[in-house]
Amino acid sequence: MIVWGGDNDSNGGELLLNTGGRYDPATESWTATNITSAPEARLDHTAVWTGSEIVIWGGFGSSAFYLNTGGRYDPATDSWTATSTASAPEGRNGHTCSLDRQ
Repeated sequence: MIVWGGDNDSNGGELLLNTGGRYDPATESWTATNITSAPEARLDHTAVWTGSEIVIWGGFGSSAFYLNTGGRYDPATDSWTATSTASAPEGRNGHTCSLDRQ
């Protein structure tokens, strides 16, 4: 399981996150995801597993109201690659998506 991004307002203020972790149920342990080249902190984004990486896109960020940016996280290499913004949909949050494996 991979957990990434979101909001932590435990101190009474909104704190958007660009951090996460990988959970291994076999060892009951967590490993932090690398944050080098990770997408901007956000909440209400979409995350889709492709079978080899997780794609993060959109959501609400602190530098822009609605984001049309994202990233691809590869757990095998613990690395991020930015998604292209060329012809990307307008920024949005609270959306849904699906994976088309044509």
